[in-house]
Amino acid sequence: MDAIFKRNSELGFIYDVELFQDTSTRVHMKRLAIETCASFLGRTISQSEFRIRKGRGFEKDELYYRLNVRPNKNMTASTFWQTVIEKLIYDNECLIIQADDEDLLIADNFQHNSYAVLEDTFSKVKIKEYEFKRSFKQNEVLHLRYRNESLSPLIDGLFADYGDLFGRILNSQKRKNQIRGTVDIEAQVAKNSDTLEKLQTFIDKIYKAFGEKDIAIVPQQPGFKYNENSAGGNGGQSVEEINKVTNGFLDQVAMAIGIPVSLLHGDMADVEKQTKNFMMFTVNPLLKKIRDEGNSKFFSKDDYLDGKKLEIKPISYLSLFDLANDIDKLISSGAFTGNEIRNEVDYEKSKDPMLDKHFITKNYQEMQPTTEGGEEK
Repeated sequence: MDAIFKRNSELGFIYDVELFQDTSTRVHMKRLAIETCASFLGRTISQSEFRIRKGRGFEKDELYYRLNVRPNKNMTASTFWQTVIEKLIYDNECLIIQADDEDLLIADNFQHNSYAVLEDTFSKVKIKEYEFKRSFKQNEVLHLRYRNESLSPLIDGLFADYGDLFGRILNSQKRKNQIRGTVDIEAQVAKNSDTLEKLQTFIDKIYKAFGEKDIAIVPQQPGFKYNENSAGGNGGQSVEEINKVTNGFLDQVAMAIGIPVSLLHGDMADVEKQTKNFMMFTVNPLLKKIRDEGNSKFFSKDDYLDGKKLEIKPISYLSLFDLANDIDKLISSGAFTGNEIRNEVDYEKSKDPMLDKHFITKNYQEMQPTTEGGEEK
């Protein structure tokens, strides 16, 4: 029995190698999908304008400058808000604090201390290499949450399946296109250890030449013969199938975040409809989270009730020229004034008193009752 096991030990080792081969997880596929979706959403929101409304007009003050131009010494507003959104996607929450010089800073790490009745606090707030010694109360910071539950477990669950499938297809494709060869060595050469060592060095040079050069010539040696066996063919998985798996995972992540897949891939069919849905159901809810948090922290209750509040004008996918005919109908019918229309398209109120009046330029007339029975007596 022992002889049988000893005789087949090499065969058993080969089987063990196959069993212990670890399937590649391909973490870069996961990173690319999340980065693509997060940056797409971040770039969209970073183009918004943050405005301070006071009554029926807008004012430009220090807060307006911080939100739209330079939140802190090291970031522009577009970079700042794109970072906020990407952090929301990755970490499910984002903490923004205001330093003593009124700079708005994004915390890289912090500890959230939640309480049932008392006000929450944030301790161990760290920005780059600096950690604040003090704790911040909830009313002193902007604390944004993306979802009730973190998106990470969902993405990790998807990636567990897609990453395994992607790794298997990629490894299969590599084996399909692998160059394989055999080496025949005469018995007399095989007995000489010095000659074998030289031949091994020669074989290593051949493999390196195949990997680095398009054309490699193998010189024949006495007692040594190299035969190449191509592993090509039409079997196995194709590169298109690898791309399908990658795009499939990207599409699942996009759907979880709320980004229309057609917009992400640059499809032109129904682009206006898809953009409208993206703005309505994904961008605007996120902007409302930021607006509500800003209104509750930047202004007091009395200020807000007096009409001072934060408003956010998102990027428009339609220009005024696209809306010109509809605007003309609304004003010419007398239904709205010019300033009411300006407010709806996120423009400041005009000081011209004519834009506060109603006009009817079409032939709209009230129906008059008709007289029956011929001439009046």
